[in-house]
Amino acid sequence: MASFIILHMDMDAFFASVEQLDDPSLRGRPLVVGGRSNRGVVAAASYEARRFGIHSAMPIFQARRKCSSLVIVPPRRKRYAALSRTIMTILETFSPLVEPVSIDEAFMDITGCGRLHGSPRQIALAVKAQILSQAGLTCSVGVAPAKFMAKIASDMDKPDGLTIIEPDQVMGFIDKLPIQKVPGVGSRAEAQLLAMGIRTLGHVRPCPESLLIRKMGKFGLRLKALAHGRDDSPVTPLCRTKSISTETTLSRDTRDHNRLCAYLLSQSQAVAAEMRRKKFKARTITLKIKTADFKLHSRSRTLPLPVQSADPIYQAAVALLQDLSPAGPVRLVGVGASGLLAESTPVQAGLFSGGQQTRNGKWDKVDKAMDAVNLRFGVRAVARGKLPPSE
Repeated sequence: MASFIILHMDMDAFFASVEQLDDPSLRGRPLVVGGRSNRGVVAAASYEARRFGIHSAMPIFQARRKCSSLVIVPPRRKRYAALSRTIMTILETFSPLVEPVSIDEAFMDITGCGRLHGSPRQIALAVKAQILSQAGLTCSVGVAPAKFMAKIASDMDKPDGLTIIEPDQVMGFIDKLPIQKVPGVGSRAEAQLLAMGIRTLGHVRPCPESLLIRKMGKFGLRLKALAHGRDDSPVTPLCRTKSISTETTLSRDTRDHNRLCAYLLSQSQAVAAEMRRKKFKARTITLKIKTADFKLHSRSRTLPLPVQSADPIYQAAVALLQDLSPAGPVRLVGVGASGLLAESTPVQAGLFSGGQQTRNGKWDKVDKAMDAVNLRFGVRAVARGKLPPSE
């Protein structure tokens, strides 16, 4: 088996813990997140509620029967998503290989991170400390040479736990691991395996491969590999946004420069707002034009400094339009931003870019103020004025 070091982070009763974080009066009380009607189900249960036998996916009416003092809180998905983004960003400061599995758990490949962040134990403790400090929540962490073992390990010492499986402990861990704990073994598979006399993952090792395939299909091969400690599943980060763009097919073809500029202004605002929402800045601005003969034309310009506000995007797009000077009527126009950087990325300013940096900073403040107004009063509550079409 290849020598990997995989960390699995699992937040502790995430939704319920967020509610107790935001409302201290709920701490220490049996609480579930879910619909209040009897037809609802439990989305998450606090550890206090779990002591009554309440768990996720349980009907609310059953949960009420188990605990008369149960507190039921409706879900706040935007709040959970915002905290999840904070947590995933923390993980990315330790390794570029972070694979979110759900809103409250993720794998991280920390192979080769020792020189920067210390031993696997030190990294795991630092992850837990950073999440507690920045998000105010606890998590449980498992570290192992393979993904499936790391996931199991993170569940072995909840809440706020840490379990590390060293390479020389792998086979002993496998030999004792109850077969129902193996990821992918549901109730039906468990019943089949128990009928075969397989009660631990270690019991799979001497079992003939042909029998496993006959009984379990392809999953039999997977079990055989896991029983020997083989799991080469990589940690696969989510695909990163490479560009942000928008385009408009005009209601009628036009040669009117002012009308095209009006579209470019609106599109520059939309692209800039999306970059701010996703916390990006861009180095390259692209203009896309389709003429009445359906020919597609594009031009790009790389700016001396990354930008996030509409004004420099618009100015670049207008300059590109002038350079392109389409020969015929235009039927489609679009603006895009690429060369994306996280907005927190430090950038070395050029010797003669100080004035531009100051202007960009001023426009950033204007656009962020507009974002705040639109967030409170609705999209497009306030926007920059558009250029009027020529008469």
